[in-house]
Amino acid sequence: MVVLCEKIAVIGAGSWGSVLANILILNGKQVCIWSRRQEQVEELNNLHTNEHYLPKLKYDPRLEATTSLARALAGADVILFAIPTKAIRAMAQQVATLLKAGAHPVIVHASKGLELKTHKRISEILAEEIPSENRAGIVALSGPSHAEEVARHDLTLITAAAKDKKAAQCVQKIFMNEYFRVYTNSDIIGVELGAAFKNIIALGAGALHGLGYGDDAKAALMTRGLAEIARLGVALGADPMTFIGLTGVGDLIVTCTSVHSRNWRAGDQLGRGQKLADIVANMGMVIEGINTTKAAYELAQQKQIEMPITEAIYEVLYQGKEIKAAIADLMKREGRSEEETNY
Repeated sequence: MVVLCEKIAVIGAGSWGSVLANILILNGKQVCIWSRRQEQVEELNNLHTNEHYLPKLKYDPRLEATTSLARALAGADVILFAIPTKAIRAMAQQVATLLKAGAHPVIVHASKGLELKTHKRISEILAEEIPSENRAGIVALSGPSHAEEVARHDLTLITAAAKDKKAAQCVQKIFMNEYFRVYTNSDIIGVELGAAFKNIIALGAGALHGLGYGDDAKAALMTRGLAEIARLGVALGADPMTFIGLTGVGDLIVTCTSVHSRNWRAGDQLGRGQKLADIVANMGMVIEGINTTKAAYELAQQKQIEMPITEAIYEVLYQGKEIKAAIADLMKREGRSEEETNY
């Protein structure tokens, strides 16, 4: 079966969704982006800006925005979800009710997280809510990427992961250009888990910075954090090699070292003594790592997987433990062999 990839509906007009939509327009695709806010739609259509999210970016005037989900989805070959994880299920249900008989779009998501309570990956949620007869495949688009840098055409490499090779290749084809390179990967489990779990470690990296620690501490956290991510990921069915790729170590590096990362910024503010509730209230965007920490902690408990860094961050976020006390407890753990604790 031939997979068409010319008309794309983008659900979510935040920084990442709008930048991805702009790439697709510049690549010659027909794109309609959906937002629930009328004022944002009018701004995108009339001023070709998105000031709340990316104040310095001028969008291509061919980008069409709408508050009508039915209009955005009409005739779409590809549907791209670029919304917070907590909103995925409800939005997928709405999409499913609007897809007409015979519609068979590729379903893509560019979100990074796990659903609370169920601990399900985003592709699992989409598969549950959108009938198989109404989709050509489910693809996770993920990797080391900040919307702010992609917007100015910095060189970016990411991954399109799917069990269906043709669906992944469709997504690869529509996004590839001289500054945005896409690799395909069949390990959607590892790609989604790496993308979600790295946000936990980014909270810790930000906290270390806020406390005044240097590069040694950051390198240690990222290295041991990656071991934890891989350990739980493999237990959940991922290929361990995925975690040394773009959506593993690549995404971990960019999220743990950049002020563009809202998870890093949240951790930095925690390290400086600010209250979590105030940080969440003032961020203006979803901090995916907070919910993901809870999901990963609970999964690790269920699977009996040792994740001391994740556990420490969970205690800080959900049990009010002092960050310095959490760090001291990590450092004073019984000595171990690095060889026996990598996975």
